[in-house]
Amino acid sequence: MANQFIPVNELPVIALSGLIGTTVMAVVMYGLAFITDRVMPVARVLGTMITCQTTDDGGLSDSRTSVIVGILIHYAVGIIFAYFYHILWTFGIGEPGFWNGILFGLISGIFAVIFWFTFIAIHPYPPQISLKDYIPALFLGHFVFASVTVAAYAFLVGKI
Repeated sequence: MANQFIPVNELPVIALSGLIGTTVMAVVMYGLAFITDRVMPVARVLGTMITCQTTDDGGLSDSRTSVIVGILIHYAVGIIFAYFYHILWTFGIGEPGFWNGILFGLISGIFAVIFWFTFIAIHPYPPQISLKDYIPALFLGHFVFASVTVAAYAFLVGKI
């Protein structure tokens, strides 16, 4: 049973699929920021909030610490989500494939929206970002993350 929770032989697949999904999500979020000039990259917002380095005018931090912390935590969370997907599949809840990618995308997007609304609401120094732009982009980004992570996992284990 322990090998189901700590699948040593499958850790590289889990980690790589989480890294791929997080990278594609980050590219999508940066693309949205570039196109709309409004949506903020998740890792930068996350780093600003985790380090409490919101600028005096409520902006996002450009400090090296904030950026590095945001990137590292964002990738770590991506790997953790990939691990949870793996655990679900191990216990017979779905399987890696197209429809699970869609389903996990919807669930991850909803979870992300709830998490970020709560995190921003309770944070002592939240950055001044447009939630009406940021929240839908977060949903889309996490939908992309889960779909790509599931597809990468399925590809890496030879299911597609």
